[in-house]
Amino acid sequence: MQPGDHRTHRVENQPPPVAGADVLACDPALTEAVAREGAEEALPALRQLGALVTSPEAREHARLADTHRPVLHTHDRYGHRIDEVEFHPSWHWLMRTSVGWGLHGAPWVAEPGTGAHVARAAGFYLMSQLEAGHGCPISMTYAAVPALRHDPELARRFEPGLRSTSYEFGLAEPSTKAGLLAGMSMTEKQGGSDVRAGTTTATVTSDGTYRLLGHKWFTSAPMNDLFLTLAQAPGGLTCFVLPRVLPDGTRNAIRLQRLKDKLGNRSNASAEIEYTGATGWRLGDEGRGVQTIIEMVSMTRLDCVLGSAALTRAALTEAAHHVAHRSAFGTRLADAPLMQAVVADLALESEGATALAMRLAGAVDRGERQLLRLALPAAKYLVCKRAPAAVAEALECLGGNGYVEESGMPRLYREAPLNSIWEGSGNVTALDVLRAVTREPDSVDAVFEEIESASGRDSWFDRGVRELRTELRAREERRARRLAEMLALCLQGSLLLRHAPDEVARAFVASRFLPDGPWRTSGTLPAESQTAELVARVTPS
Repeated sequence: MQPGDHRTHRVENQPPPVAGADVLACDPALTEAVAREGAEEALPALRQLGALVTSPEAREHARLADTHRPVLHTHDRYGHRIDEVEFHPSWHWLMRTSVGWGLHGAPWVAEPGTGAHVARAAGFYLMSQLEAGHGCPISMTYAAVPALRHDPELARRFEPGLRSTSYEFGLAEPSTKAGLLAGMSMTEKQGGSDVRAGTTTATVTSDGTYRLLGHKWFTSAPMNDLFLTLAQAPGGLTCFVLPRVLPDGTRNAIRLQRLKDKLGNRSNASAEIEYTGATGWRLGDEGRGVQTIIEMVSMTRLDCVLGSAALTRAALTEAAHHVAHRSAFGTRLADAPLMQAVVADLALESEGATALAMRLAGAVDRGERQLLRLALPAAKYLVCKRAPAAVAEALECLGGNGYVEESGMPRLYREAPLNSIWEGSGNVTALDVLRAVTREPDSVDAVFEEIESASGRDSWFDRGVRELRTELRAREERRARRLAEMLALCLQGSLLLRHAPDEVARAFVASRFLPDGPWRTSGTLPAESQTAELVARVTPS
């Protein structure tokens, strides 16, 4: 050290940046599921997207979009009502990327069984690892297309724009834009998930359109081009399509009252809005609003599962990378038996979530409606419930470094609870599972056909399936959460026993199906689990 040089030490024992890691190489659960579900030809393109997602440029756009929140401008300088939301350029980069890769409505142009929805699901999973907030308008656009098909004329009018891979931000009449985005506006302050309690009214006019009057409590992505909404028409709760700009070029009477200050999902604007005589076109029959919108809800629930699986995987990547390069007490963290057990358990959580999410995407692709009716809400319940705990454990693997904003882990942690709330929080989703079991026995048969494909492969798993059958016979509301969890765990166990390496499947079953159950903290795997192999399988290189 030279005189006057006051450096205290060199910076060492810190991991290199994870940017640039090959996210597909360390995620065989994804690549194997993509091939298994019928989209193997998409893997080269997904590798390109994976390389983009981990690039320093993309990671910086994700940080900036989260840091610089959207700003609502209700009026211009002269006092005219404008109801516009201003976004940071990095938000537009994220949107342009996802739309350009067809992660919104593009798959609906493909024939069933071609793997288009599986490839799209994998792309959505990758982009959600980068930045989850922008996935909301992407997901709602994806989900709007099948709902719009209840009315061939409305589908003809809007679907081409919703499937376009051109991103065109800004207020304009939909037919003049190269690409469109859709939103949904269902909940009201007095009802929340109970959408039938909504008080927004819809009055029919002489030209067949309706005028809507009411206040919506939570409308994500209010800058989108059109919205599916629910209102009370003379015949009961009905679904409507409301564009922001009417065919004559005038603004629709949709007023943005304020943006929500949310725990996470900060890059995405979520607003309270008022319909002050807004013009809407009826979608489906009067009084059939919930039945019309249910297909949209199903598709956004799929993206909740994909999004939570993505957050779990993103947190796992950061944790596995950190422990691979950090030492403590003379030992590399990845070689310490207890740390191995923690990261291995996180890997099992990720593998189960990813395998199940992609299986559901395959079911969408092939039109397996009965399987989806029960498996989708059960998966949404468990995978989305587990994400906050998994992200918290991964954050802890980084110690104090993980608690600092610069690590990116706090952003993942703030985001993690969202998908468990959106499209029905835990109780709502669990009760939907119970409703499907009670009213749609064909859905139970379809799920058990899937689960029992792994019968005889593991005695503890077989015992768990027998317990599930016992639980199904009870059909008690107070036990609906337990039923949903058991259903999803059995689906995950079946998939991993049939398709994952033996060390993955056995460790998953041993840690989730033994009599003491899965209700425990991470890192309490059975002694025989091959933790080093599990960690190596998911560590980025």
